[in-house]
Amino acid sequence: MKDETKKMTIIMHLEELRKRIILCLVALLIASIIGFTFVDNIRKLLLLPAGEIELIYISPAEALIVNIRMAILFGIILAMPIFVYQFLAFILPALYKNEKKILIPTVFAMFAMFIIGVLFSYKIVFPFTITFFLKFATSDLVPMFTITQYISFTTKFLMIFGVVFQLPLLFLILGILNVVNASLLSKSRKYAIIAIAVIAAIITPPDVISQLMIIVPLWILFEIGILLVRVVQFKKNK
Repeated sequence: MKDETKKMTIIMHLEELRKRIILCLVALLIASIIGFTFVDNIRKLLLLPAGEIELIYISPAEALIVNIRMAILFGIILAMPIFVYQFLAFILPALYKNEKKILIPTVFAMFAMFIIGVLFSYKIVFPFTITFFLKFATSDLVPMFTITQYISFTTKFLMIFGVVFQLPLLFLILGILNVVNASLLSKSRKYAIIAIAVIAAIITPPDVISQLMIIVPLWILFEIGILLVRVVQFKKNK
């Protein structure tokens, strides 16, 4: 009888998961269709930091494929609140009260930090980066980017910053799990700065200004992470 009850419970959970995945897919489809109707505006928005440049496409279906990709990306962003709601609605009933208090703020904080990272990149770092590359243009060397190359480079660049801005939250979670402590992070500061400089050199062009634009925020995020771990330790000790 217990086995049958357990089996029924698993089947009910899987059925609920299936329904929530279907709802997410429907939301993504509708949001992507909306995105496709505004795909020209999305492309202009991504072109804005580069100034007056024209994109080309070198295969018959290239422009259409990129437009579909941009529409899906826009759809993911637009439908993200629904994804988050479905995720929380599915997992929260199985959690304890104290776990809910941690999970809900963490999920929304991750989303907020991702948006902040993308906006920081779009408004500050990416314009410096694309301007640096365009400086190589001369009278006999005209920059001609294909739509695939430019959109791919731009979206990846923005996503990197969205992910990088999760650093303080990563430290917070590791602090809650007692994986790291503030004193250890403080002692590792000089090594962290070296690592940050290496990361900045890899993901940005080789000019000092662009590298500083990523080094300074990463360093600040690292210090914020240490501060959050200190707060966690203080509360635990108290």
